[in-house]
Amino acid sequence: MRDGDPTAALRRDKPRQSQKRVISRCSICERRTWYNSISLIEPEGVPDPRQEWTLCKRCHQELLVQFRLSPIRTPLRLRIAIGLVAAERSPYTYAPTRRPLSDRSWILIMAWGFGIAMILHLILIVMLASIAGH
Repeated sequence: MRDGDPTAALRRDKPRQSQKRVISRCSICERRTWYNSISLIEPEGVPDPRQEWTLCKRCHQELLVQFRLSPIRTPLRLRIAIGLVAAERSPYTYAPTRRPLSDRSWILIMAWGFGIAMILHLILIVMLASIAGH
């Protein structure tokens, strides 16, 4: 991003020895940014809400590559590039928090569910028949 590029406002955090540093994480890869965090704010003219991201050096380099490759010149350029980088570098892209259930597992869950529902209905019918028989 050049100085004259109105696509994003760039702000680098500088380390300060006298203040206690708040540990920030990259908005994309969720790694600690330590002293080299780069804050990006969407420019004026994007649809609300304007968003802000804190990036590590690696994600920022990938973002710059996406900027060079992108033919888009609208204010949404930053949001689109962030989405493309996040699709590649997010920790949840290749390692989901839990594995999706297989078809066999779904069939077993449905079979048990139908069996339990059938038994509950049978108990309800027997209870109603015994009450009506008195």
